[in-house]
Amino acid sequence: MQRVHRTVLALARMMAVIGGSVLTLLILIICISILGRTANSLLHSDFMMGAAPGMAQSLIDLGIGAIRGDFELVEAGMAFCIFAFLPLCQVTGGHASVDIFTNFLPRGANRFLIFLGEALFAVALVVIAWQLDAGMDRKMRSGETTLLLQFPVWWSYAASLVGAVAAAAAGAYMALVRGLELLTGRVIVANAVGADH
Repeated sequence: MQRVHRTVLALARMMAVIGGSVLTLLILIICISILGRTANSLLHSDFMMGAAPGMAQSLIDLGIGAIRGDFELVEAGMAFCIFAFLPLCQVTGGHASVDIFTNFLPRGANRFLIFLGEALFAVALVVIAWQLDAGMDRKMRSGETTLLLQFPVWWSYAASLVGAVAAAAAGAYMALVRGLELLTGRVIVANAVGADH
């Protein structure tokens, strides 16, 4: 079981690294776009048009401004990032939990509640992945594209679906692990980074 857990954890970490890389790229896009938008506003200002109209117009003509389609890129990228981080959070038990009431329950009751939470979350993740797949299919058939960049909307769905399927698999795996823990009474996988409050 430990070998399986190490494999699932490695795949979850790989998804998180990919998600982190995409998130870093999105942050750069946002920063560059904000700087470009600010520079464009400055070039259009009365001061620049009065002090150096030729230079200001030349820079404007070069395309100094916001990145075209920045909102579309961020929207598509963030959807992927959210799903890319879910598998690691699921496998490591990193979801926040409030245990005010359950701290007073016996260990067996807590194990049952942990299993129930994992099972319900696994079902939710499977349904989300299933609906993303159905949505991607509809977008592929419709041929819908984004407004500015004109890339097919289904590409965003496909990227998110990769993370959603990984999250659903991680959720199902953890539900199985918690079910075995409930049946055997022993800890198979400890919560590595649980965020208890």
